[in-house]
Amino acid sequence: MAVQDSGRVALITGASRGIGYGIAEALVARGDRVCITGRNEEALAEAVERLGSDRAIGVAGKAHDEAHQTEAVERTMEAFGRVDHLVNNAGTNPVFGPIAELDLNVARKVFDTNVLSALGFAQRTWAAWQKEHGGTVVNIASIAGLSASPFIGAYGISKAAMVNLTLQLAHEFSPGVRVNAIAPAVVKTKFAAALYEGREEEVVRRYPMGRLGVPEDIGGAAAFLTSDASGWITGQTLVVDGGMFLNAGVE
Repeated sequence: MAVQDSGRVALITGASRGIGYGIAEALVARGDRVCITGRNEEALAEAVERLGSDRAIGVAGKAHDEAHQTEAVERTMEAFGRVDHLVNNAGTNPVFGPIAELDLNVARKVFDTNVLSALGFAQRTWAAWQKEHGGTVVNIASIAGLSASPFIGAYGISKAAMVNLTLQLAHEFSPGVRVNAIAPAVVKTKFAAALYEGREEEVVRRYPMGRLGVPEDIGGAAAFLTSDASGWITGQTLVVDGGMFLNAGVE
């Protein structure tokens, strides 16, 4: 059965694979058209083909590059004439270890990609469409931004900043644009592989739901937060963690 066109368009960063691609799949399945971004042109082209070249376009580039941000928004407007939804998913975590030993140049890279890129995309989407027409923004944060996260401290701090960025944007962009965040626990992706590969059974014991997340879990949450069903929700961070926080402090 053919999907009825929703008439809405989403720009999703970091979406050639993993969580971003799962979100793109969910939005295309409900009838949206999408522009997805990513660094690898070949992977991006393959993702567009899977989503359907009549429903998706790809724009390759680095999320923190302001010229790329501008190009992605402009290409979305040229191809589809609007950009109702922005999903800031692009992120990086190139360092593992205590923050007492953190290279500050690496920390700057983390913040450029995880925080400032999200702000840049939000500014450009706002100016191009949402200021006049409304829409939604969804920022992909992390449970690492809601509690101490040993050995991925820089990543966790950047995701805490994403949560506060969500609050600031929700306040300034209201009432026309709703801004929310999603804070996932460990989702089975290449990005998060170091957190569970080789010891998945051990890691899963921390999750009352009995499994790790999959990209489709986050896709469903993003579909909800960009839908009319969430029309009175803004400035919130939705934790999608398989119940992991229920075990916080429990031996």
